Amino acid sequence: MARILMKGNEALSEAAIRAGLKAFYGYPITPQNEIPAYMAEHLPLRGGVYLQAESEVAAINMVYGAAGAGARVMTSSSSPGISLKQEGISYIAAAQLPCVIVNVVRNGPGLGGIQPAQGDYFQAVKGGGHGDYRLIVLAPGNVQEMADLTTLAFDLADKWRNPVMILSDGILGQMMEPVEFSENGTLQQLEKPWATTGAVGRKPNIVNTLDIIADKAEKNMQALLAKYDRIKAEEARWQEVGTEDADVILVGYGTSGRVARSAMEMARRQGLKVGLFRPITLWPFPEKRLQELAKSERTFLAVEMSAGQMIEDVRLAVNGVSPVYLSNRLGGMVPTPEDVLAKIHEIVEGRVS
Repeated sequence: MARILMKGNEALSEAAIRAGLKAFYGYPITPQNEIPAYMAEHLPLRGGVYLQAESEVAAINMVYGAAGAGARVMTSSSSPGISLKQEGISYIAAAQLPCVIVNVVRNGPGLGGIQPAQGDYFQAVKGGGHGDYRLIVLAPGNVQEMADLTTLAFDLADKWRNPVMILSDGILGQMMEPVEFSENGTLQQLEKPWATTGAVGRKPNIVNTLDIIADKAEKNMQALLAKYDRIKAEEARWQEVGTEDADVILVGYGTSGRVARSAMEMARRQGLKVGLFRPITLWPFPEKRLQELAKSERTFLAVEMSAGQMIEDVRLAVNGVSPVYLSNRLGGMVPTPEDVLAKIHEIVEGRVS
């Protein structure tokens, strides 16, 4: 397989097309603009539809319609644009329709800036719209994973009839690294007998999220929650490096995971027993494995480009067995390995606050 030097946003786009993407609906916003630009140039030439919607709200509702018709469909945006899509995302989750939503995160709140950040974690993993629902959330850590996890996202969306979010950030979207694409072509897609493809020889399929009768609504929600439990049991993914003997385990995803890896390697060269735990699925969060790693003599350090959002899930998983601290930067600033290493020394030397 040939290796191609690509931006993360471009690698994600190419992987989506190879995964059988049939329709892309989006709206421009930095730092994700390479995705709609790539789709506009390449998707129509390969049998798909590209449409720049009049707004983010329009784009997500176009996704709703195309997903209901059974197409592999995707949208992308950056933080404020994803906020505008939240009502539609809630509808899609309630209708149990598969689609892929990409958030190339920038700093906020509000309009914020175009620098990379991770302040959309809560929005992604807790359900940013109304009601009780979950998205499967994948967090790539390099350009190769921008491609690989996009292919996985479409498969998981179809498997579980659930929207999947790829939570990237401005660094991963803009950086260039070599990437390989499978030569096997498009993966086989699941049959979708529930899709609204025209009632020929069968009763009509109806896609609806309105539940006026409370006890029926409760039963529907219980079935949805049972599906989420199955997803939690089957789909948690993570990477571990050097956790076997570690006294301090760094926990970070995406760009912060890369920074944490460098800090871990620096600490190891100094003789410190430091490991890395990188969540690849942010929901379902790999809590069971973190529970197994928690020991009374072990410390966890969350590395984040936010005020500290993922750290809450780390603390819930560890459940008080081990202390959990935070190393972070805000406002689009990226923590350096040296920042994290200094925090490791504070922990090891008992100076941490």
